[in-house]
Amino acid sequence: MNWDRLEIGDCWTYTGKSRRGRGYNYGGIKHEGKTYAAHRLVWTLLVGPIPDGLVMDHLCKNTPCCNPDHLEPVTQAENIRRGATGKHQTRPNLDKTHCPHGHPYSGDNRRFNPSGSRRCRTCSNAEARARYHRDKEKTQ
Repeated sequence: MNWDRLEIGDCWTYTGKSRRGRGYNYGGIKHEGKTYAAHRLVWTLLVGPIPDGLVMDHLCKNTPCCNPDHLEPVTQAENIRRGATGKHQTRPNLDKTHCPHGHPYSGDNRRFNPSGSRRCRTCSNAEARARYHRDKEKTQ
């Protein structure tokens, strides 16, 4: 890790060339045979390994930040639920109480995809039944 590429303040801003897109520090930093994003490498070196299946949530919402005090390992679903930024732009959707077909996003009628996006169970089940019958017709 080239610590000279961190601008230390409240946030530790990574200024290296591997910054892309929305400011995340994707790949490009080699350490012991692995390639890391800057914030993940700083966490690993200063705090310890990131548990399998977890992603790093930037509590400060400053995506180039590598300050371990501003990071927390969480599930992808939790990271999406917490954030109003990034590719999913989830905040407006979290305010919705019903799916486009009028079913409530509550109780047993709500489920989360592995990516963390929310789905209506009634609509998901209807789609699965339609797919089953469509596939069954193809085989006959």
